[in-house]
Amino acid sequence: MATKLFDLTDKIALVTGASRGIGESIAKLLAEQGAHVIVSSRKVEDCQRVADEIKSAGGSAEALACHVGDMEQISETFAYLRNQHGRLDILVNNAAANPYFGHILDTDIGAYNKTVDVNIRGYFFMSVEAGKLMRDNGGGKIVNTASINGLQPGMMQGIYSITKAAVINMTKAFAKECAPFNIRVNALLPGLTKTKFAGALFTNDSMYKAAMQMIPMHRHAEPDEMAGTVLYLVSDASSYTTGECIVVDGGFTV
Repeated sequence: MATKLFDLTDKIALVTGASRGIGESIAKLLAEQGAHVIVSSRKVEDCQRVADEIKSAGGSAEALACHVGDMEQISETFAYLRNQHGRLDILVNNAAANPYFGHILDTDIGAYNKTVDVNIRGYFFMSVEAGKLMRDNGGGKIVNTASINGLQPGMMQGIYSITKAAVINMTKAFAKECAPFNIRVNALLPGLTKTKFAGALFTNDSMYKAAMQMIPMHRHAEPDEMAGTVLYLVSDASSYTTGECIVVDGGFTV
């Protein structure tokens, strides 16, 4: 294993949206610390590539397809977890949808529904199912990938920004009600991070330059920077209590 920062030996971790970008970085770093990582996204073949790379590096992982915008697939995922592992120690809700980039007045119902189904309903019911499993096994940790857009809406990203604001308050609601079950719930709020998901911002020169002016260090972040923060939040060494929101904005962390 490349790095040993915290001991996650024997922990079962589910990372959604883990076939690339931030999710892939999170999955690999958790595995480096000893967790058995369930690499999940819509397409199992993409997940399998990441799982195979983890195993080649000496870690423990498996691939599991789950579209978090599909309630039936969420149910099937947690039925599998109960039957195969009997518990879940860590959930990272990282999968997200952002199908529309344009003026908010031109948002159509299809883009609206897809974004809400994944980013709000999906995160909510993944957390519900994970929370029940964690409650039955003495506790656990949930991290939701929100966005800096949840605090300040991004231009041409109206409905996406709205859903990420919901994720921030969702995190606080779950944190407050699940704390008695020893379940710690936190949120990561990435700033502009270089991923395929954020590709529209990197190909629009004027918007990229405007974003750079708003970021204290005037640079975008890389996926690995997000992974380190998530690792800390799911470790026993973390001093953060439930409901904290961590902003990682181009290398500037608050």
